[in-house]
Amino acid sequence: MLAYLIRRSAYGALVVLGVLLFLFFLFFAVATPDDIARRSVGEKAMPAVIEQWKVNHGYHLPLWPAPGHFRENLLVQHMERMLSFDFGKSDADGVPILQRISEGAGPSLALAVPLFVIELVVSVCLGLFVAFFRESYVDRAGVFLSVFSMSVSILLYIIFSQFLFGTVLRWFPLSGFDSSWTMAPRFLALPVLVGVLSSIGSSVRFYRTVFVEEVHQDYVRSARAKGASDARIMFRHVLPNAMIPILTNVVMAIPFLFTGSLLLEAGFGIPGLGSMTVEAINANDFATLRAMVFLGSLLFILGQVLTDVSYALFDPRVSLD
Repeated sequence: MLAYLIRRSAYGALVVLGVLLFLFFLFFAVATPDDIARRSVGEKAMPAVIEQWKVNHGYHLPLWPAPGHFRENLLVQHMERMLSFDFGKSDADGVPILQRISEGAGPSLALAVPLFVIELVVSVCLGLFVAFFRESYVDRAGVFLSVFSMSVSILLYIIFSQFLFGTVLRWFPLSGFDSSWTMAPRFLALPVLVGVLSSIGSSVRFYRTVFVEEVHQDYVRSARAKGASDARIMFRHVLPNAMIPILTNVVMAIPFLFTGSLLLEAGFGIPGLGSMTVEAINANDFATLRAMVFLGSLLFILGQVLTDVSYALFDPRVSLD
């Protein structure tokens, strides 16, 4: 397994370098430093103001390395800063980006962790329940509700829940966040509910398909021939043997807990990493966007490695060679 992890890490490093080159081309070659400066100080700003802004933010250097000046260019400095997690300061207000990431990680995790756990448990249980009554009215109703849930935009969930539970019933705050232990559940209850309702449809349909495929395997027929009940077959045989696709769906979602949910955080005013990314898009804050895209790529690669390792841990038939 060690050799496999080293090989996967080497592949991941190449992917990270490719992402960094793509980010550089996107943010410096397509959107030039002059364009970034004009978006920040205004299209009609004087050339001297634009040049001073570029100097203050380190965008005045040439794009590519020159003979005798290998480090004095935007490409090398971009690679060095990203790889050393020195993200610099925001283009919008000059606040250090690492400071904002550290401040937004807590609210993002406070929302994403309970949302992830509740959605996983509920969707797996409902998937088993629907698969248990396969080819019946319960199965058809479950598939219909799943497709209906997938067809509704999360924005409609946010607007309807805020109107019903925030404006009409006044059970929860419309937006905002309080990190204290007594008030945080009150602010997070409605976003978690909306997140579960908006994502549970696709998850239930996926798990239902996985479980139904396992039901038609030979080991299920053998267990049924030995007199095992349908409930025992579903929980003791089908569920453990369906762990590979479940782990793929679960482990790949874990790294993205740190980056937050863009629409949920923005819709409910939670000051997490998701809302920080939305604000960076609206403010043309290219430095923050580069940092968030880079962190997202690292977490995605980490999720892939964790997924492969989890296969070997939960399924003895899988060998990482």
